[in-house]
Amino acid sequence: MVVIARILARRLVLLVPLLLGIVLFVFLVMRFSDSDPASAFFQGANPTPQQLHDFRERNGLLDPLPVRYLHFVGDLVRGDMGVSALTRQPVVDQVTTALPLTLQLTFLGLAVAVVVSLVLGVTAAIHRDRLLDQIIRVVSLTGVAAPGFWLALLMIQYLAVGQGWFPTGGYINPADSFTGWLKCMTLPALSLSLPVAAQLTRIVRTAVVEELDKDYVRTAIGSGLPPVVVVGRNVLRNALINPLTVLGLRVGYLLGGAVVTETIFSLPGMGKLMIDAVKNGDPAVVQGVVLTTAVGFVVVNLAIDILYLMVNPRLRGAQS
Repeated sequence: MVVIARILARRLVLLVPLLLGIVLFVFLVMRFSDSDPASAFFQGANPTPQQLHDFRERNGLLDPLPVRYLHFVGDLVRGDMGVSALTRQPVVDQVTTALPLTLQLTFLGLAVAVVVSLVLGVTAAIHRDRLLDQIIRVVSLTGVAAPGFWLALLMIQYLAVGQGWFPTGGYINPADSFTGWLKCMTLPALSLSLPVAAQLTRIVRTAVVEELDKDYVRTAIGSGLPPVVVVGRNVLRNALINPLTVLGLRVGYLLGGAVVTETIFSLPGMGKLMIDAVKNGDPAVVQGVVLTTAVGFVVVNLAIDILYLMVNPRLRGAQS
């Protein structure tokens, strides 16, 4: 635990320049884009050139770019992401309202992807080159090739509209009805997670096959240990190292895919918030959503790195 704490402290120190770089990138992209905070603020009001100039001067938009960046970072440190040009509400309030739903969808999709990939990948590895392995291979390749939005539309057509098992969209707070929440989140989570699960299945299958061919596995089984115990206690733990690395990278796909998924299923999360902000010309909200998503991706990957260190003792020794 001491080694993990030391490595975690080192990663947190390196996290500071990384986050500053993300903030700088988003700041520059938004400043050199066609979006104009002054025009967005006076949207539909036909402001005079003097009113636009006064707004820009009052909000520091005429300052040199380095000065504006320092002010921007200072505002972020204080928890200020600006004000929405459309609703006149603080962006941080809108992000705080939308973020929990996106986190629910992302981590529910992540859980589905992990469970499905482990079950199918281990099953395929144990039955390698047999009929069951071939079937799982075809299913996983089909899942990799199938876009998430296409799966979402198919599920709505056949499971929601056709069978009526799930709602076509909308959101129910789990505090009001857990069953209703589970029903409205099932199709979005499945459409978001199945392509990731399909990719992870192939990686888990390959990793488990390589591990099953090692001498210690044959020795353990030959000494009388049940294969289930050997696979569950030793093989699976050693084989999870590579899939964990890929899983950390696929979290970004889940966060990005939530934009399309939330729009399709009318879920009031971060994705729908950003889509509405882009359509309505609200640069402050777009900037806040992109920053929050990027920081979330970095934090989740940090958590995956720590889990990777816990699973791989050799890496802890190398970095201590």
